[in-house]
Amino acid sequence: MRHDEGANDPDKRVRRRGILTARNGLTADDIRESAAALARRALALPELAQARTVAAYVSVGGEPGTLALLDTLHARGSRVLLPVLLPDNDLDWGVYEGEGSLTRVRHGGKMALLEPGGPRLGPDAVTEADVVLLPGLAVDTRGMRLGRGGGSYDRVLARLDRAGVHPALVVLLYDTEVVERVPEEPHDRPVHAVVTPSGVRRFR
Repeated sequence: MRHDEGANDPDKRVRRRGILTARNGLTADDIRESAAALARRALALPELAQARTVAAYVSVGGEPGTLALLDTLHARGSRVLLPVLLPDNDLDWGVYEGEGSLTRVRHGGKMALLEPGGPRLGPDAVTEADVVLLPGLAVDTRGMRLGRGGGSYDRVLARLDRAGVHPALVVLLYDTEVVERVPEEPHDRPVHAVVTPSGVRRFR
């Protein structure tokens, strides 16, 4: 069954629009400084320090920056998996081998994404991850995440459930995106932690 992260929920649509508008107002310096702070905070997480395999993503536009974090994880010897968007919005995976290994790919009318240029490992590769870094727009005080609405990561989480694996689920956000409550649906599940430039908050 396909979940689309409440794409038709007007409350979610309004929330998404407000957060994306705020992100679009950030300067390149804002994004760069936040990315450096995010990397420092995330790299101090015991889960990431011990992880052999991390499923992550390459930030685009005004998203909290991930490249500094990816480079350090790669340099530390962690195997970093990055998503490749499939036509049905599911995700395949490839290994990050440094910034030079990324290819800019435009999917239809959507924003161009940076994807790994090497071999495809299949959608189930994510089940090997010790930590999954999830993109998002907000997380609330219970750890419920507001996604972008494409449903790709709902599929990832469902795949992890089916495989019976329980990696640490971590969202990377700006400080203002930790909110009191986000709209949720029955299939939504909480993440374990959110990392922002000013710190880490754990939910269980």
